[in-house]
This record gives sequence, C-alpha cells and structure tokens, in this order.
Amino acid sequence: MSVGNGTYLERIIAEHRVRALADQRSVEQLFAEAVLLPETRGFRSSLSQPALSVIAEIKRRSPSKGDLFVDLNPSVLAREYATGGAACISVLTDEANFGGSQADLEMARAAVKLPVLRKDFTVDERDVLDARLMGADAVLLIVAALSKQELERFFSLSVELGLDALVETHDEAELETALEIGAELIGVNQRNLITFEVDYERAARMAELIPDDVIAVAESGVRGPADAAMLRQAGYAAILVGETLVTSGDATAAVAALREAV
Repeated sequence: MSVGNGTYLERIIAEHRVRALADQRSVEQLFAEAVLLPETRGFRSSLSQPALSVIAEIKRRSPSKGDLFVDLNPSVLAREYATGGAACISVLTDEANFGGSQADLEMARAAVKLPVLRKDFTVDERDVLDARLMGADAVLLIVAALSKQELERFFSLSVELGLDALVETHDEAELETALEIGAELIGVNQRNLITFEVDYERAARMAELIPDDVIAVAESGVRGPADAAMLRQAGYAAILVGETLVTSGDATAAVAALREAV
C-alpha cells in the first residue's frame, strides 16, 4: 500500500526532514545537557537472556490500521507489560502518524524499571539527542531512511551518549550496511515497505545471516505465540510487538503468552 507519491515510510521521513530543517536549536547545547544525565538502563543487555525477550510497544494508532488504542494510559500499560514479563518497552513518540508523544515515553518509563526505546523516525542529530534528553535508553535507526553517512553519524552519537541503537533492516543489503557500521542490536522488520504487508518468510531468511554476537530482533506482524515460537526457532533473541498487545484486552496475559510459547 503506497500513499501519494511514495510509501508510508517515505512520506513520514519527508515530514520529519522538513521539521528537522526548521529546528534551529543548538546541537552543542543539547549535547552538553545530554551528557550530564544519569546512565541509561541497558536496553541491549536486557535482551541477552536464554528465553525469548519481548519488547512490548505502546502504540495508539498506525498509518495502515488507524486507531488501535487511542485512549491508552502509558503508565498503566507499561506496568501491565512489566507484570507480563516484558524485557523492554518501546514507545511511539511520533504524533502526526502514530498519535504518540514525548509525554507517553516519559510516563511509561517513570512507571517501570525496564529500559525504554524511543520508537520514532531519526533523521537528524537532534533526534538522537532528544531521545536521550526525554529519558529513552535506546533509539531507532532505520537503514532505509538514512544515507550510510547519516547512519554512521547517528550511530556514533548514540554510542557517545550511552544510548543503545536498534538498527532496523528490511533486506539483506540493509543488513550488510548495519553490520558494516558496527551495529550490535539489529531489527528485521517483516513488513514490506512498498505494500506494507507482512512477509513472514523474510525474518526466517535473514536470521541466518545475523552473527551470533549480534542481538537479533524480529519486528512487525507478530500475531501470537505461534509466531513467537517460529521466530525464536529461527534464531531471534527478541520480538518487538505492538498491535497484538495493545488490542489484546489483557496486555499482561498477552505478553506472558508470547514468552511461554517457546
């Protein structure tokens, strides 16, 4: 499914780049503030466990599905995820397309002791700095949205700030790029960027190419325990799940079921 003259991702990234160009805040000043913050909680290290880890996502809506759980309470949902055994929390902070906000992340992180990923569309150094300043423990870098130079720059900045970087890939070429920059936490998004449909063979195919010392995360399209078991068997250390959890009606039980599937 495409939108206008491009895919959902292309449109969203274009919107973010326009906003980034208009942002006149000093990178140096933001960096000076960010390096004074307490240490992060260790997002990547929280996924280094024998069992399948669940990164449970707080997601109000999506461009393809519309409203999912618009009136969710980030604090309540984060606690339900933690009770169910989630290893980490992911929070959408993009407002225009996903209904998220910085406040959602701040509320979720304050409610639990789990590490939190800022799930957004990083296109500028200020996005990485903002993630650290709002309290995130990890930042998302999408290979398909960035040049190799941008990816290297943002990855280096995240390391300097003590942030873990989840480097998202969609195919073998992007995976190679992620490995070239030194990514140690790599996501494989099962969603096709052109059609926005989920390709369930993609994750299994790409898992074989991810080195053992890299934490592999399967993203998008996890419908329940059967998918979780399949992805674990394929070699993934973690799954990032949003829609299935926020629409479940019982987030605690839904997270627990995913963890118990393997």
